[in-house]
Amino acid sequence: MVTTTHLLYLHGFKSSPKSAKARQVHAAVEALRARSQTLTWACPQLPPSPSQAAQDIRQLLAAWPQDTMAVVGSSLGGFYATWAAEQFGCRAAVINPAVDPARDLAHHIGEQTSFHNPDDRFFFRREFIDEFKTLNPYPITHLERYWALIAKGDEVLDWREMSAHYAGATITQLDGSDHAVSDFELHLPDLLRWLGLAESQRP
Repeated sequence: MVTTTHLLYLHGFKSSPKSAKARQVHAAVEALRARSQTLTWACPQLPPSPSQAAQDIRQLLAAWPQDTMAVVGSSLGGFYATWAAEQFGCRAAVINPAVDPARDLAHHIGEQTSFHNPDDRFFFRREFIDEFKTLNPYPITHLERYWALIAKGDEVLDWREMSAHYAGATITQLDGSDHAVSDFELHLPDLLRWLGLAESQRP
């Protein structure tokens, strides 16, 4: 099992590095660092433009080691994480990934408000839909590079469609839960094991 040395977390639509899952993964990273685990962490605020987000991700990952880096993404971040894995040949863990954001976000064109800061507003432009289509990373290759956490109780995305896009990869399906995976702390150990980091947590 490859031990991850560089970890990138990508948040979802209207979300931020302040999301519960991002903070929980960051806390796990800090705990590993406290145990002398060498681990580089990044969790940027992604811009509304898909092409700009892709450019930012590309610039960040360009200097990272392909064999030992991994990307974790939730919802729209899962789409970007998959794109990154296809571009860089790295591993990706996706949590309720948005597999067709061009379709699903078409009705969100206009001014939007960030979940974690009501004062943070941005405009989701019509041209972003075509940018999503340009980035489309499906069908995925090298299925062994992927781990997907998919909740059948997702109230936003269809778990069957998500599962179909990652068929053949390592998939953990939750019988209930929700789009945010509110019980994510229960599944974080599985993610760390897949990243090759679980052993480092032992005292």
